[in-house]
Formats: sequence, structure tokens, C-alpha cells
Amino acid sequence: MLKIFKYSFFDLIRGKWSLIYFGFFFISSMSLLYISGDVAKVIISLMNIILLLNPLIATIFGVMYFYNSREFSELLLAQPIKRRDIFLGQYLGLSVSLSISFILGLLIPFAIFGIFSTNQVTNAVTLLFVGTILTLIFSAIAFYIALRNENKIKGFGTAIFLWLFFAVIYDGIFLLLLMTFNEYPLEKFALVSMIFNPIDLSRILILLNLDISALMGYTGAVFNQFFGNMLGISISIFVLLIWIVTPIFFFLRSLKKKDF
Repeated sequence: MLKIFKYSFFDLIRGKWSLIYFGFFFISSMSLLYISGDVAKVIISLMNIILLLNPLIATIFGVMYFYNSREFSELLLAQPIKRRDIFLGQYLGLSVSLSISFILGLLIPFAIFGIFSTNQVTNAVTLLFVGTILTLIFSAIAFYIALRNENKIKGFGTAIFLWLFFAVIYDGIFLLLLMTFNEYPLEKFALVSMIFNPIDLSRILILLNLDISALMGYTGAVFNQFFGNMLGISISIFVLLIWIVTPIFFFLRSLKKKDF
């Protein structure tokens, strides 16, 4: 698995898309830091970009990489190598390469502007952590979708719809339910529903760390009210880690039954 991971990682990190991904975050963060000068506002602006872009890129790249490396995977499957080692190595190669491009794209501008000598270090680290976690989650989901769908068009369509569901549709449905049943106590329902959306959970994790109650919205306010700041941050991190493990578990289980 380590050898496959190294091959996949170095193959992807040298590609033009990794450089474009790095360049986008580098230019965006440099521009925002230069124009604004207020690190807290820059972190909020980058949060909105990361919560939408990182899941989308991880999903599309994950599906595309799985389909494009299918012949190579079949060649490896003909060797005495476990299926788990092959696909976990490829998943780690993809997710780690995307994560490094993202981290360097933000870390270098932050270091240039001396953010790590200010009181915003924790917020910057939280932003990097959330972006990396979302990359790991949606890369795993993309691999599972591609494994379950032989048809590339169906696989890409499912992946894009899933991203759109978590990023936009989920919140719309939730707000519609809140408006419809506003006469009932919905605090516990809000807490449970938030757990099933890693993007919302990541947003609340950042806002809890920034302690900006005005931007938390209903779910964030309820989350903070029930658990408080530090406990809420710990629970958010724990649930996000479960979100990484769950699609990998289902992917490996489906992999055993898959006929290549």
C-alpha cells in the first residue's frame, strides 16, 4: 500500500491540476490578506470558499482519478496484492496530494503576512484542518460512488449531485422544515440534522472557534447552547472523523464483492 501511495502521490502532485489548485488558494489568500489586512475577515472569506470548493474538487478529482486509473488498478489486481492495499494506496495518494496543495496554498501567504505571530493562529490552523478534513471526506465518498457505478456519466452525475445536495439543497430543505414546523421545539432535530452534513458541521466548527455568534445561524446557535464552545468543538471534530471512516468502511466492504 505504501508503494502504491507513493506512486499515486508523486504522479498527482507533479500534475498541472495540483499546481492550479495550489495557485488558486495562494492567489486568493494573498489577495484577501493584501486588500483587507484584517485576518479575522480574511479567514471568514476563505471559509466560504473552502466549504464550497474543497468538497467539489475532492469529489470531481476522486471520481475522475478512479475511472482513469481503472486499467492500472486491474493490472495491479492481477498481482498478489490485496485489493484493500491497492485502493487505499490510491485514495491516500489522491487525498494527501490535494491536501498538501491546499495547505501550502494557504500556509505560505499566512506565513508571509506574519499571521502565526498574531492571536489568529488557532483560527488559521482550524481553517487548514477543516479544509483537509473535507478533502479526505469527499475523496472517500467519490471513490465509493465511482466503485458503485460502472457508467462514468452516472458516476460523475451522482458525485456532483451529492456535492450540490450537501452544499446547497440540504440547507434549503432544513430551512423549509424550520419554517413549516416553527411552532414545535426543533432544537434536538437541528442537532441531529447537522451531524448528517459535513459541510455544515465544518462551518460551525470554524465559527465556534472564531466565537462569532451572529454568523452561526440557527443550528450553530443551538449547537453552542447545548454543548458550549470547547465541548462543541470537540464533538464537531469527532463527528468529522467519523465522516472520514464511514465512506471508507462502505468502500472496502463493497470492494470485496466487486468483480473487476
